[in-house]
Amino acid sequence: MSTRRLRSEDYNDYSSTDVTPEGSPPDGMNGFAHPESYQRFGESDGTTWYQTLIHLLKGNIGTGLLGLPLAVKNAGILLGPVSLVVMGIVAVHCMGILVKCAHHFCHRFQKQFLDYGGVVVHGLESIPNAWVRTHAVWGRHIVGLFLIVTQLGFCCVYFVFLADNLKQVISAANGTTNDCSSNKTIVMTPTMDSRLYMLSLLPFVILLTFIQNLKVLSIFSMLANVAMFVSLIVIYQYIARDIPDPSNLPLAAAWKTYPLFFGTAIFAFEGIGVVLPLENKMKNPQQFPVILYVGMTIVTILYISLSVLGYLRFGADIQASITLNLPNCWLYQAVKLLFSIGIFFTYAVQFYVPAEIIIPSLVARVSERWGWVVNLLLRVALVSVTCVLAILIPRLDIVISLVGSVSSSALALIFPPLLEIATYYTEGLHPLIIAKDIAISLFGFVGFVVGTYEALVELVAPSATVVNATSIMVQ
Repeated sequence: MSTRRLRSEDYNDYSSTDVTPEGSPPDGMNGFAHPESYQRFGESDGTTWYQTLIHLLKGNIGTGLLGLPLAVKNAGILLGPVSLVVMGIVAVHCMGILVKCAHHFCHRFQKQFLDYGGVVVHGLESIPNAWVRTHAVWGRHIVGLFLIVTQLGFCCVYFVFLADNLKQVISAANGTTNDCSSNKTIVMTPTMDSRLYMLSLLPFVILLTFIQNLKVLSIFSMLANVAMFVSLIVIYQYIARDIPDPSNLPLAAAWKTYPLFFGTAIFAFEGIGVVLPLENKMKNPQQFPVILYVGMTIVTILYISLSVLGYLRFGADIQASITLNLPNCWLYQAVKLLFSIGIFFTYAVQFYVPAEIIIPSLVARVSERWGWVVNLLLRVALVSVTCVLAILIPRLDIVISLVGSVSSSALALIFPPLLEIATYYTEGLHPLIIAKDIAISLFGFVGFVVGTYEALVELVAPSATVVNATSIMVQ
């Protein structure tokens, strides 16, 4: 999950890309167009390979990372990491498909840039069926809808994350010490329900979303990244030591909980929305395929290491966010607060995407005199909706799994393979590629259906193994 995912349109003014694919998919394992096919249009202020790599990492690392240890518990200490590797490979392959199809249509229609929705529209227009071609514009609407659901889902996750961590810090305030090496059980001081914490945070989050300037938001994004980076370093140094005997951990968990793993994992890997803007913004887009593979390899290693170490360190007691397992001393309480500050600032950046999709078209329907009032009221309404949804589903692990299963699976796994078939089918596509694309889309669809179902079942009838994150803390 990302700390900064802006719509593709936000990057239109930066750079442009044109390519010359040969009609059918290019040869090679990565499926990208050859470097010689790139052509830039006088872009001297584009991003370097290093800047693009940093943005790619920022676009894929977020709250989903902290929920992966519980995801591994839902899959098993062996099956979980193996599944993360497989899902990482498939997710990166789908990112490559999207870039390749965008290159194809940019060259075919002499366009400088296409966003995700635009590529889907042109893909549907390439299908022989007349009805599909006539209604191709719905492809953009569908992608926009899933993007809105995904981003607002991230915002719901942030509300639950902030409430859980703040409640735990406040509940343990009286027992917090400077000694992080002791091993005792701390009884939490009774405090208000986490849903009341969400309501308490609502006015501050609303005020934050009134900031509409991207340059100002980028400052908050930088502060959030620094806060979360420092927090991750402290978390790693804690979970990497004093790991107990893992022999009692199951190699593969019950299949009933695996769909919950799927939802959390795809929630973490859903960074496909940032791919086209980053590639288009580069000075030398020939380098992007290498950057994509290097960056996503780093992300996958980070995901696997934190998830495995976290599960090994805390075992069956692992919480929905690994921060909730940290000891009750001032150092780790500060880490929770620091990460919470980062997530709080990130909310505004994530909220920018659905706000820019929904609000301008509605503001345009009223007079200029009332435009700013309608703008602010719509922001209040959207933020309130995310807060209400978080209150209705106050379990962090279920919210993450539900958002991942419902929307992230569609954007990251279901749409790109079908897009490749639609783009190249009339120009000749190898049957094995068609079979591969259908298999990936079916995998995403099954994960979408089963993951959503299991998340809803767990929400309605929680299993007996659910641990109350704020009742006790082992220090």
